[in-house]
Amino acid sequence: MAPEQYKPTDEVLRRVQCEFLEMPGLRLTSPQARRLWGLEAATCDALLGVLVDAKFLFKTRDGAFMRVEHAAPVKAALRPHFAGAA
Repeated sequence: MAPEQYKPTDEVLRRVQCEFLEMPGLRLTSPQARRLWGLEAATCDALLGVLVDAKFLFKTRDGAFMRVEHAAPVKAALRPHFAGAA
């Protein structure tokens, strides 16, 4: 018999989302998140997975989780520099 998958409660999801919203740039690995929120490994992994699937978080190359920023990259406009322009 396969174990039942954990589904995080709305309260826990809101709490975690608030942490990421209140601390811009917050970057946590799964073990750090477990310690911060006092969650078991399976519970925490399910929670982070739900937030990644919802595009609220993304997973970095080194396995940390960060909030998705919805800002578009800005391309600097280069203007020619004229020496001695009045």
